[in-house]
Amino acid sequence: MSANKGKFLAAFMAGLIGLYAVTFFGKGGLFISKHEGDALHLLQMLLRMADGDWPHLDFVTPIGVLAFAPITVFLKAGYGVGHAFHAGQLLVASVFFLPAWWVAKTRFDGIWSYLFGATILIYSVALVYGADDDVVSVSMHYNRWAWAAAFLAITAAMLPARGRGSARADGMVIGLAMAVMAMIKITYFVAFLVPVIVALLARGQGRALLWALATGCVAVLLVTLWVGTPLIWLAYLKDLLNVAASDVRPQPGHNLSYIVSAPAYLGGSLVAIGAVIFLRQAGRMTEGLVLLLLLPGFFYVTFQNYGNDPHWLWLLGLILVALRPTGPVFNGFGWDLQKAITISAVAALAFATPGFLNLAASPVRHFSTDVEKYAPLMPDSGLHEDLQTYAPRAARVDVRSAYDGPDSLFADLYDDDAREDTDVTFKGRDLEYCSLELGMVVWFRAVSREIADWSGGGVSLFSADLLSSYWLYADLEPLKGGAPWYYGELSGIQNADYLLVPACPLSADTRKKILDEVSGQDWIDEVKEARRTPYYTLYSLPGKMPKRVVPPVEVDEDTE
Repeated sequence: MSANKGKFLAAFMAGLIGLYAVTFFGKGGLFISKHEGDALHLLQMLLRMADGDWPHLDFVTPIGVLAFAPITVFLKAGYGVGHAFHAGQLLVASVFFLPAWWVAKTRFDGIWSYLFGATILIYSVALVYGADDDVVSVSMHYNRWAWAAAFLAITAAMLPARGRGSARADGMVIGLAMAVMAMIKITYFVAFLVPVIVALLARGQGRALLWALATGCVAVLLVTLWVGTPLIWLAYLKDLLNVAASDVRPQPGHNLSYIVSAPAYLGGSLVAIGAVIFLRQAGRMTEGLVLLLLLPGFFYVTFQNYGNDPHWLWLLGLILVALRPTGPVFNGFGWDLQKAITISAVAALAFATPGFLNLAASPVRHFSTDVEKYAPLMPDSGLHEDLQTYAPRAARVDVRSAYDGPDSLFADLYDDDAREDTDVTFKGRDLEYCSLELGMVVWFRAVSREIADWSGGGVSLFSADLLSSYWLYADLEPLKGGAPWYYGELSGIQNADYLLVPACPLSADTRKKILDEVSGQDWIDEVKEARRTPYYTLYSLPGKMPKRVVPPVEVDEDTE
């Protein structure tokens, strides 16, 4: 690519970032239409980091520090959380700008270089996790960032440079991208490390590999110095092992075999396998081998992420376009491999286009939002009211409850085993199935305020539920060493004043797992009921007695 074309590419990418920046900040906030639970999970970690806490050291999460740091920078600078999220995404796009420009410039020709550069920026700033659901959501923003980093590392390692390349630049791009993956979500790093190393060695790019190792080490060192202790890495490992051993959420969607061979995924899998064969028959032996090594990682990361969206198909299409033979090449069956690889590229891009267009359009969709239909996710929070959610979802409180049981019309057909994963007995009290389906904002706001008024404020809660967002809404304290999203173990319970047991939790099976684990502790006899309402029960924990004595509220069991 000529110098002028490189300038045109840079101008195009800068213009795209500018366009997205206008759509973000011209709206006056961040307006989400779905996944309030994920937003509350994110809020807990962002606000704790803004107050000086660190992931892994002060709270439990399997997500790395770089998943939150770009947003936290702007929270500390005085932005509301909605604007901080926009600014953080634009910061990520800015960090990826030069690596994306370099890879696009040296690996692709013509319009394809522009498309690759746009891809990295779109994955950095999109306002939906993917798929084809036309909503605005902050859910799993870190997965998009990690995919962008993976696209950079894989493309730079796998594809030879067109024209004059640079082992140093390639190595720095790859090292930065791999470090970002490791410090956002380790799954990506583990899945793609071996194929990237094999690609570099097989292509004789030992110098690039050394530069990648050096860059990665520098990145790790800088983060360690920033956090202030190398213990961050041991704590990160501990959190990862905790989640790996947990049975609370062993997989966020379909099982692995489904991701490979179910009807919704089989077409993409066959295209990828065919592409491996066609590349090797066309003389691209190294690229075919690397693609074969990448496939297990592609499948596993897709399986491990909520939504099971195969983002890798978009990258596969772009890579196949770059690897097409320049003229007809025939295999033993007489097939023209130039056409075969082109058809494979078109198929991969076709499978991936709905998700990619959804990502690209999400900032525009957000800009066209009717803000009159939205309400603050954290009412009365002042600056942070710039994060809003769809008002009907925030105003309603809907629950799902059991309609069968021993005393119901269906008693003669009732089977205890059918609800063994959700029904639980705790401290001699039976808790039947019920779950909160809608209204998390109202739930957390009302319950947290009532507990703060009753306790006098300043107490911390361990919730027998999936989320622990109560402290966001009242004078309560975040749980030291706790987990904003429950993955397993009783993390932080030793620092809690009370155990909160919701009558209708977000996740009934999680409530059961937690209460069963608490019941198995040797201090269970010291757990005492402190307050009971139709909506929740509070239990004081060993060594943590109520700050003022309030008689338990008598409740008619029929109302629960």
